[in-house]
Amino acid sequence: MPIRYFFKQLILPPGGLLLLLLVGWWLRRRAPRLAACCFVLGFGGLWLMSLPVTVEWAGRALETEPALEQAQWSSVGMQAQAIVVLGAGREQADPGWGADQPSHIAIERLRYASRLAKASELPVLASGGLHFGKPPSEALLAAEAMQRDFDTTVRWLEERSRTTWENALYSAEILKAAGVRRVVLVTSAAHMPRSRWCFEQQGLEVIAAPVGFLGVPHGRPFGGWLPETRAVWQNGMLLNEAAGQLVYPLLYARSE
Repeated sequence: MPIRYFFKQLILPPGGLLLLLLVGWWLRRRAPRLAACCFVLGFGGLWLMSLPVTVEWAGRALETEPALEQAQWSSVGMQAQAIVVLGAGREQADPGWGADQPSHIAIERLRYASRLAKASELPVLASGGLHFGKPPSEALLAAEAMQRDFDTTVRWLEERSRTTWENALYSAEILKAAGVRRVVLVTSAAHMPRSRWCFEQQGLEVIAAPVGFLGVPHGRPFGGWLPETRAVWQNGMLLNEAAGQLVYPLLYARSE
């Protein structure tokens, strides 16, 4: 995990863009033109990543699965057999809570899954393994939060996964053993296409229930053309998802 994490952070923005700036500085005397090219690409990439309007454009491109309308929430109980909610990291040792907690993105997913569970009366599976190998699992934190904060019981815990592919692989093992083949999948909107593909590769039928859309009007002043700290983080997540959508079919596609 640490090696994969190191190279991922080094290559994907902002790490890769900062590396371009460093290379440009190093080449400033040896190859001025190449140095200028590296600088323009690095600086331009960082500037684009800082813009809310880039978040909106990228979100629209990646968030291809439509939202599940509230009028459909109760009816999915007749179309599916379970709800699967994917983890999204954890915050370690939060002093305010005195313990590890699901990340705010995970809480957003859990809240949505809870609403769906209450409307549809479907059982819930929480999927998410250890954070860099340290307990508790994301699935266990999710189950505790759903029970305590949203009064929703989680029936199954999938606690081994480290990637979206493993979310699907290990969740499918649990669900198939329980006779479940059709699921409502809850995850972030940009993450949904890749997640759905992974679960369908495991032979499950999926009803997409995305939440946390970024490709919507951002409401920032000046049309979102002013740099913003939050936009850097959001664009980083979207770039990570774009890379995942390209790489996953190459790594995991099953032969027919």
